[in-house]
Amino acid sequence: MDDFEVDDVVQRALDRLTLLAEATTALSSTLDPDKALRRVCRILVPQLADWCAVDLLEEDGRPRRVCVLHRDPDRLPVGAFTGILPPVPETATGPLARVLRGTGPLLIKHDDVPAPQQAADALHAQQLELFEELGCDTAIVTPLRARRQVLGALTIARTTGRTALSSDDLAMVEDLAHRIALAMDNARLHGETLNIAERLQRSLLPSLPDGGRTVLSARYAPAATTAEVGGDWYDSFPLPGGPTTLIIGDVTGHDLRAAITMSQLRNMLRGIACDRQEPPGQILRRLDLAHHTLYPHSTATCVYALLHERTDGSWLLEHSSAGHLPPLLITHEGDTRYLMGGRGLLLGVDPHGERPHASDVLPARSTVLLYTDGLIERRGESLNTSLTRLRQHAAALAREPVDTLCEELLTGLAAQHGDDVALLAARMPPRT
Repeated sequence: MDDFEVDDVVQRALDRLTLLAEATTALSSTLDPDKALRRVCRILVPQLADWCAVDLLEEDGRPRRVCVLHRDPDRLPVGAFTGILPPVPETATGPLARVLRGTGPLLIKHDDVPAPQQAADALHAQQLELFEELGCDTAIVTPLRARRQVLGALTIARTTGRTALSSDDLAMVEDLAHRIALAMDNARLHGETLNIAERLQRSLLPSLPDGGRTVLSARYAPAATTAEVGGDWYDSFPLPGGPTTLIIGDVTGHDLRAAITMSQLRNMLRGIACDRQEPPGQILRRLDLAHHTLYPHSTATCVYALLHERTDGSWLLEHSSAGHLPPLLITHEGDTRYLMGGRGLLLGVDPHGERPHASDVLPARSTVLLYTDGLIERRGESLNTSLTRLRQHAAALAREPVDTLCEELLTGLAAQHGDDVALLAARMPPRT
């Protein structure tokens, strides 16, 4: 082998390593599997192939083509060739079906590609139509396999006028497919973990009671950037004798321990509130004593409020805050103000200190909003700026149904929140 041939071999090896490195970086840049696959395909085409396609197996075993990319964008109308494919036949004869059954990687030459009319089954026919439409001199179809499970298939193809794919390319394409499969598997595991965490958190939250003439609405959204449960919670229930409680809180931490503490703290508060029926400050003091005894190294914030209907038809909110963000009052006309009274220390700081409470009259058709910090706080931003933004959003939604108000606040303020978010809103009825 002369120097020229040695240099050529070395260059090809370097090109392949560069390609694998770029693909790995693209796969690790996002946990959205479809987005990651599109990024990888943009690297493979045209560096490795003239076109490529990726098929993933759904939970029911049916393949779905998630990405097709050609070096000539005009050859691919938007959405062309993607979507659900025919089922994988029990007797796999076509290359895609064989690969999805675990065979591969397979090197396919032009002479091995029959016309679509000669397909052995519907899945084979759809793959042959793809070959015919996009052109195929040589192709490699390889399984996407992780943890001994086939997740899908990668197809790369070169057309006439380019060096044909050969058996020397199989190992590199198989390595690439393995990296893609690991990324897809990690993305699926992350999605499953997020789903489990959200289901666990939601199972710990109560159903809202019938608020009578007042309309109640609540929302919980897990952190968009983590797969951990947290300590945010809301609660509302009628007390014996008339008033309805409005409660929101947040246990420090973002793990299973915080979620468990949250659930137990909420249940303790329910028991104390129903048994004592004292002013909100006194109820929080009793909760703080119990919290300090059972969870001496934990802190939490909480707003405990009582909603009373007075004899003249107006509504009164008695409330006390243990280090929590202030409730927001939104009138029907769109005026807003924070209810700053009754503020005290976090739970777990000084359980023997007195806790104040405050009272505010709520205008007819007004809304009182309780929320956790995940709704408003942004890294590097002052709290005043965050609170002002909430007031502006809430004012614009003052006359919307209370369910719409909660949904729009989540969408507008917490689309990419890095913390859990809990909301509880109560809409006062019109004056009779």
